[in-house]
Amino acid sequence: MNSTVRKILVVGGNGFIGSAVCKAALARGIQVTSVSSSGRPYRSAKGHAPAWTSNVDWQRGDALQPQTFAHLLPNVDGVVHTLGTLIEDSSYKRAVQDGNVAALFGSLTKRFFDSGNPLEKRSDSGNLTGYDALNRDSALRVCEAFLSSPAGTSDPNAPRPFIYVSAEDIFRPVIPARYIESKREAEKGIEQMMSGHANYRGVYIRPSLVYHAHIRPLTTPVAALLDLSATIHSKVPRSIPTPSSVLRSLGASSTTAGDGQTTSALDSVANALSIPPIHVDHVADAICASLDSRNNVRGVVDVRRMRELIGWSGDGNADPGVGMAGAH
Repeated sequence: MNSTVRKILVVGGNGFIGSAVCKAALARGIQVTSVSSSGRPYRSAKGHAPAWTSNVDWQRGDALQPQTFAHLLPNVDGVVHTLGTLIEDSSYKRAVQDGNVAALFGSLTKRFFDSGNPLEKRSDSGNLTGYDALNRDSALRVCEAFLSSPAGTSDPNAPRPFIYVSAEDIFRPVIPARYIESKREAEKGIEQMMSGHANYRGVYIRPSLVYHAHIRPLTTPVAALLDLSATIHSKVPRSIPTPSSVLRSLGASSTTAGDGQTTSALDSVANALSIPPIHVDHVADAICASLDSRNNVRGVVDVRRMRELIGWSGDGNADPGVGMAGAH
């Protein structure tokens, strides 16, 4: 596939979405460098390294201290920031990967009994792991370093993209509001940085529930239910009330201005019921399409826009991968 993108840097390339981006980019003939805190290649839950991992340049670096990998930024045609956390107790990632329902429940409920400042959580290695550090600050610092890095003298992929993997607001109240707030603050901060930099563009990927039958087995049953809900909602005439519309009405009547929160948790639940889930490979394909400046992608990219970018001709409401998730 012809592309103006020759080389990219993926922050968090050995993670769930990051690894899918690396794989998809390689399939398009793009050179890929991954930066992560460990610098280790992606491994499956069983410890296997897929064949494609040998073609990625795996580097170690700290996203909160981008000077540790600043030498990699010049001459890359784009940066994809996939680092982030849904729950501040990062053990949830292992639980989802292993399909361990009990461990996942423990991660979800731990926050109700935990103490201390959640924005100053640290891992065993001493690194900050809170929402602000991982979801917001790391993206802002990497973006700042990228904007300061020199581009090639004849960059065919101008303006150079900084792609930030954000999220749709679908997880409240199960997940703390600070999760989505930190994501939105990152988007706003990146957009402000882009002002005055005509040779750069910010892209904010907002997936809904991202699933994969084998890598994240617990996500597939939930994805199937949410996909069915989104399909039903899309077929109901606007004149007929739906669960999501009722929730939005209740949310609008109960929300008060202030505190930086513009919607209630009921709006988040309504989004979950009406926005279809998306397969991780589809997210990666949309990111690769967004990297190519010929597509002129800027700003927020929601699920519907992602499907347009990957050429899916459906109505944008049901994910064709849910029913055949095992084939991926």
